[in-house]
Amino acid sequence: MDIRALVCRSIIVLLISFSGIAWSELVIRVTKGNDSPTKIAISPIVNVGNLPRFDISRLVENDLQRSGLFVATPREDMLSFPSMLKDVYFRDWRLLGTDYLVIGKMSSKGPNKIEIEFSLLSVASQKVIFRHKVSGSAAQLRDLGHLISDKVYNAITGIRGIFSTRVAYITAIREVDGMIYRLHVSDVDGAREKLMLRSHEPIMSPSWSPDAQKLAYVSFETGRPAIYTQNLATAAREQITNFAGLNGAPAWSPDGTTLALVLSKDGNPEIYLMDLQSKQLNRLTQHFSIDTEPTWMPDGKNLLFTSDRGGEPQIYKLNIATKAIERLTFEGNYNARGSLAPDGRTLAMVHRKTGAFHIAAFDLQTRRIRELTTTSLDESPSVAPNGAMLMYAMKQEERGMLAAVSLDAGVRYILPARSGDVREPAWSPFIR
Repeated sequence: MDIRALVCRSIIVLLISFSGIAWSELVIRVTKGNDSPTKIAISPIVNVGNLPRFDISRLVENDLQRSGLFVATPREDMLSFPSMLKDVYFRDWRLLGTDYLVIGKMSSKGPNKIEIEFSLLSVASQKVIFRHKVSGSAAQLRDLGHLISDKVYNAITGIRGIFSTRVAYITAIREVDGMIYRLHVSDVDGAREKLMLRSHEPIMSPSWSPDAQKLAYVSFETGRPAIYTQNLATAAREQITNFAGLNGAPAWSPDGTTLALVLSKDGNPEIYLMDLQSKQLNRLTQHFSIDTEPTWMPDGKNLLFTSDRGGEPQIYKLNIATKAIERLTFEGNYNARGSLAPDGRTLAMVHRKTGAFHIAAFDLQTRRIRELTTTSLDESPSVAPNGAMLMYAMKQEERGMLAAVSLDAGVRYILPARSGDVREPAWSPFIR
């Protein structure tokens, strides 16, 4: 596949590979977990007072199990449901093979304010690892549950939790009046999906602002590709570009002031920067080949991008100040669609060495490539903000769906829609 096919590949996927009937929220099925998962028990959090009935403990249990690193003690096997330390009999939990125990209670702290006090205990050492409180309104109970999951996950693994993050993705459904394309945002577990845009024309390339307050994306609603930004809270939209030819692949700078994007208004697709306040453009590349898919380095001084200037799609690095360009990938005849981990060292990308397209991790220091997936036609990787997982699009039984894999390939799960197809995931930054 040459680079020109690469530029239109996402469009083709959207136009011909989406099928299906009604779309509903994503579901998650873990297909590969850690070989030695940590055994954890989430005792039902006690509801003190007349508070909304919501099973916070079950949400936390589901979060941790979906990570693939934990296995939860079944509630029906628990010998007691303690909410305070004085009620914990560590011997009982050792008999169940439990490594850690979470206990807590939920109480009212004023009009529409709920506080959850919870603790993480080590069963082996019979000690309290931490005590913590979270608070919010009744409408924020899911958020509070995800915060508890994040805190527990971080304490045990040493890695920041991503249960409070969100994901943007695109679906397409064939309806009576033709194909309908939708841009959605949901919790990372697929719940609380929110429709951001509905169109009869394709929508592509969602990209999160660094404060997780806005999305940039490409829409064909005017009859040709144009880049828009949209505020997630107010749904207010702004059209950023409407040049002749290609307007694509928006990517926010780390400080949120600039978009890297691809324009073909002057001939071949090239990499540009746009100042979002002044709308002034700065052209970064100038080559007879096609340059596309920019992604920012954490320092905000360099970009990675895809180009066929070497004869086949490969990843290059560009210094914004000097416009010096360095080729990074050489292994395989196709390396594209890079998504950089927050550490600035690991690049997830679409990689082809023989016949199939897989997701691979490329170490920018050692220049080594590790294939992470084994399915075919894998595309659109998006790395989680903690650098531990990535999400991507795949095909299974002729159906498009999302999947996730850990950067060490030890954990995998899939996120099909309950019906229909879904594509182009974009994992949000941490929610502030």
